[in-house]
Amino acid sequence: MKRKILLAILLITIVLPVFAQNYFWVGFSDKKNTPYSIAKPNEFLSERAIQRRDRQQIEIDSLDLPVNKNYIKEVTDLGVEFVHSSKWLNGITVKVAIDSFEYKAKQLPFVKEVQLTKSTGTKSAYNKWETEMDSESEPIDTSHYGLSVSQVSTLNGQFLHNHGYRGQGMHIAVLDGGFLNVDIYPAFDSLRANGQILGTKDFVDPQSRFYSTHYHGMSVLSCMGGNIPGQLIGTAPEASYWLLRSEDTGSEYLIEEDNWVAAAEFADSVGCDIINSSLGYTTFDDPGMDHTYSDLDGKTTRVTRGANIAATRGMLVFASAGNEGNKAWKYLGAPSDGENVIGVGAMNKDTVAAPFTSFGPAFGGQTKPNVSAIGWNTYMQLSNGTLGFANGTSFSSPVMAGMAACYWQSVRHVPAAEIKKTIEKFSHLYASPDVRLGYGVPDFKKAWWNYFPFNVSDLKENGHWSVFPNPVAEKLIIQKISGSMGATTELCIFSVEGKMLMKKVVPGENQIVLEGLNHLPAGLLILKISTEGETETFKLSKIQ
Repeated sequence: MKRKILLAILLITIVLPVFAQNYFWVGFSDKKNTPYSIAKPNEFLSERAIQRRDRQQIEIDSLDLPVNKNYIKEVTDLGVEFVHSSKWLNGITVKVAIDSFEYKAKQLPFVKEVQLTKSTGTKSAYNKWETEMDSESEPIDTSHYGLSVSQVSTLNGQFLHNHGYRGQGMHIAVLDGGFLNVDIYPAFDSLRANGQILGTKDFVDPQSRFYSTHYHGMSVLSCMGGNIPGQLIGTAPEASYWLLRSEDTGSEYLIEEDNWVAAAEFADSVGCDIINSSLGYTTFDDPGMDHTYSDLDGKTTRVTRGANIAATRGMLVFASAGNEGNKAWKYLGAPSDGENVIGVGAMNKDTVAAPFTSFGPAFGGQTKPNVSAIGWNTYMQLSNGTLGFANGTSFSSPVMAGMAACYWQSVRHVPAAEIKKTIEKFSHLYASPDVRLGYGVPDFKKAWWNYFPFNVSDLKENGHWSVFPNPVAEKLIIQKISGSMGATTELCIFSVEGKMLMKKVVPGENQIVLEGLNHLPAGLLILKISTEGETETFKLSKIQ
């Protein structure tokens, strides 16, 4: 009886047709007859995303409008499965099991292009992150930061941390291949306890057990959000994170670029400030999909186009330059070539370029990578549950992205595009960029003083008043140090745009305590003190 059943199964296997499950990108020509309007952005963007645009005076435009739902329906009515869409590139990814799909789709009047992005077959045998393995390092200072100290100190990041800028209020999207055990590993205890993991989303397999996928994104996250005092401190331990899986670690096909763009659009829609992508694309399992060096011109590949658009929405976009420097390919990968993207190379604590870090420039000569951080002996949470060192631009990118989050937190009034330029400007090779380190290593202390050209000691020596602490969170002490005292003192706090945020008149006293400042926005503020016809102004750094 058992034999008969087995034979029946075999016969069925032979007789029934078997169709390959391929994936296609379908690009549309327009967004006509959409039910959405740029006049009602709250229908497709979160309030935080809208506020980010408003703060940077970025107009909502047609790129922000979702893909036409009627177009999606007409394509799926051909007998295919919808996977996800891209409003920025105006198209969809579909799963196909019919041989005639490409021909049929091209007959639809609104279809602009149809491209195979993944075909079923043998999966890759190679490790995408083969240079990112445990490595040894010389012992270094273990106070507070533990063995992660160099990752912060080479960027002069302790200065920001000591001033209270540790990423509070900043939302970072991590696009990667998996986040194994983020839900249990100790490096992320504070993220979980404080609700700093805002959410997760899987663009590869929505049905996956999210925290049981690949380890790579977990290690990447630890470079930013890791927090074990005395052992590991990430560059943005108090930032909040969206964990987005866009990378299929078992294969390499163009579909992953489309996954990436879909994830970036999601990050934008929920109001993220920063995207970190420790992913890069050059060659694929299907050689017909391969990029050439000439494709890496900052604006050609689909993932790079998406990354560029993400930056125009007011986000900072960081991308690993790649680990191909000592291989046949040699050059950086997409989307780190993007005109608006901050590509990150890898170095050691002595600012020596890692042998594996990919070469720039972008095709056409644009400086790439843009900047560099420690990616050669980076300290992090490893996949086996221990802390240790690993190599790769996958890790220099989050080190840089986290530090940039702290920096931008301190100057929230500054647009993302200017933040990018400032980070480059205050890097040690800015005057003579290198093909492996780019503009070099940013000094975030110097970059901060670019917007705050004073310190507390300066304030005590100039004028009739001293103001402290600065940066300020909730309470400010204003001390009279010279000059006559009037009957009253008027205190006004303004935004950098000149909007009055607070006004208070108090009796003339040598010391004034101004409390209740926690409601004021983070960033640069102006304090105006007026008494007896005399006025002094101070720049305040407001932190949460």
